[in-house]
This record gives sequence, structure tokens and C-alpha cells, in this order.
Amino acid sequence: MASYLVSEGPYGRLVWLVPQAKPEVLAIIAGMFAVTYFSRAAPLLALSRVQMPLWLRRWLSHVPVAVLAALAASSVLVSDGKLALHGGNVYLIAAVPTLVVAARTKSLLLSVVVGMCCVTALRAFGIGAGAG
Repeated sequence: MASYLVSEGPYGRLVWLVPQAKPEVLAIIAGMFAVTYFSRAAPLLALSRVQMPLWLRRWLSHVPVAVLAALAASSVLVSDGKLALHGGNVYLIAAVPTLVVAARTKSLLLSVVVGMCCVTALRAFGIGAGAG
């Protein structure tokens, strides 16, 4: 369902189509918000009052890096659910100079730019799936 809103503007009369959401959809969105918010806020609130041991804080500091590495590795090494260690894998080829730049410069921006340029160049030369 939708309703119409008519307003006068500098260019004359404007008619706006205003969509109206069903109550069920709004309830689902509110539920998703609540689950997402409270699942993130509850541990934060609970752990903010607890003094964690140093070894646990050190261990937890490695979690974001490990998650990012796992996501990056699966994106680079897996294609169509299979291990893709072949010359047509543009992401694997582009990862080599990107890792070299990242190790030498420690610059996230430069690493991202090098990776994007490598993938673009490889696809422009027709290497890898999805090229052309």
C-alpha cells in the first residue's frame, strides 16, 4: 500500500508516492535491530566491569587479525567452493605483490591500491575468470 503526498515546490506541484510498510515488516526490522544490538552490547557491558587477566587480553587482541586473515585467505584461495591454486586465480596472483607492499610499507592504503591495480591489470590482460 502507498499514499500520496502533494506539496508545492519552487517548480510547481509535486506529488510524492509514500510507501507504507506492513506492521509485520516493521516488527521484523525491530526484532532484527534488538537481536543485533543486544548481542553486541551485552558482552561489552558485562566485560567492561571485569578485570581480565593480561594473558586473556593479549589472546583477545589477536582475534580481529585472525578473523581478517581467515576472511582474506578464503577469498583469495577458494573459488566456487574449491581450492584455486592455479595461474588463472587473479586474486592469488595479485596477493603476492600486495603482501610484499604491505610487509615493506605497513601502509593499508597503499596495499589496497596495489591489490586493486593488480587485479584490474590482470583482468585487462585477460587473465583469470571474469576477465574481459
